[in-house]
Amino acid sequence: MRIKLFSKLATVVAIGFASVVCSADVLKIVVDDTIHPLITEHIDRAIQEAQRTHAAALLIELRTPGGLLDSTQDIVHKILDSPIPILIFVTPSGSTAASAGFFILESADVAAMAPGTNTGAAHPVYGNGATMDPVMKEKIENFAAAMMRSYSGKRGRNVEVAESAIRQSKSFTDEEALNQHLIDYIAKDQDDLLRQVDGKTITRFDGSKTVLHVAGSTVRFYDMTLKERILSWLMNPNFTFLVFAIGLLALYVEFNHPGAVIPGAVGFIAIVFCLFAFHLLPVSYAAVVMILASFVLFGLEAKFQTHGVLAVGGIALMILGALLLVDGPIPEMRVKWITALAVSLPLGAITVFLMMIALRARQNKIMTGEQGMIGAIAVVSAALNPSGKVVYQGELWDAIASRTVEAGQNVVIRKVQDLTLHVEPAAAGEGRAQAT
Repeated sequence: MRIKLFSKLATVVAIGFASVVCSADVLKIVVDDTIHPLITEHIDRAIQEAQRTHAAALLIELRTPGGLLDSTQDIVHKILDSPIPILIFVTPSGSTAASAGFFILESADVAAMAPGTNTGAAHPVYGNGATMDPVMKEKIENFAAAMMRSYSGKRGRNVEVAESAIRQSKSFTDEEALNQHLIDYIAKDQDDLLRQVDGKTITRFDGSKTVLHVAGSTVRFYDMTLKERILSWLMNPNFTFLVFAIGLLALYVEFNHPGAVIPGAVGFIAIVFCLFAFHLLPVSYAAVVMILASFVLFGLEAKFQTHGVLAVGGIALMILGALLLVDGPIPEMRVKWITALAVSLPLGAITVFLMMIALRARQNKIMTGEQGMIGAIAVVSAALNPSGKVVYQGELWDAIASRTVEAGQNVVIRKVQDLTLHVEPAAAGEGRAQAT
């Protein structure tokens, strides 16, 4: 009797436990970007959230052209160390998980691809795309291959084929990846993937076994924070260059019109945001100096008016600085030609135009107040010997001259002091205007 009672109680507990396991959510994030530090932060936060909420698994939808090796290493480390099973799914059809994405895909507990997707092409390259010297090429290639070997075998992947994606830059379709044991499943969509993996036992990186119960689970989307979204935009080199150029232009306007406040505030904020992005991106600070130097040339063009020679030099320097600004390992992480031209040409023209206006304003003589009277013509009303009276614009003024000047003669105002005009006899054609 006691045995039967114990058996029923155990069955109820087991059913209850199974229902709890089956009802656990699957947390989901989408990585649709180049791989950089903010993606690392987002994945780390997602793993922590999955652990905090006791999620059955973390599903990462992955589509990326590649990214930074340092960030890739950090992501792989976090995935391997995750207490929650991680499913990585390259989807939808037509997507790719190339270069850094291949390293991340191979690190998953469960790797899957949708029909019509591809992965691979993981050969490391220099940030600026330049050809490596043979020794450096071999060192970096061996390092990347060793990194892949360190975990792909434990995940049950084909180490030799995975290594060929690094050494020979091979790429694989979904079917090729499945047939060569680089991935575990091909699934048409998210629900299909969860159905296929449900009830399967997976071996974690630490050797422990886990049974996945994910079919029918609620998939809860975990989005980026507002800070991560804003900074993710700044991680786009084209956007960063545009913001940086606008920030410099705004500061330029503020320096030429002190007290305007708004241009200075906008420029300061833009530059601060860009400096943060520069800290995360592989930025060439020599290129930053080139961009700053281009503004110097724009200012010199406006001052010396070299018929566009310095302006053209400034635009060329800004374009070159833009193209070299970010040493991204893939084209998506570098400033595009069209962006460099679209920003540099109008910005150069605007900057030269603003500088010319500012210089002309400074060179123009003040036409109001006491300063506006300097150099003007007045008519002697009462002989200056050396003091007397003069008429300037219909008003009678006390005046002092360096020598005697007869009434009716024109004099030039040289100085205004204590409501007394200091004048000199006017030479022929001298003076800005005749007094009335």
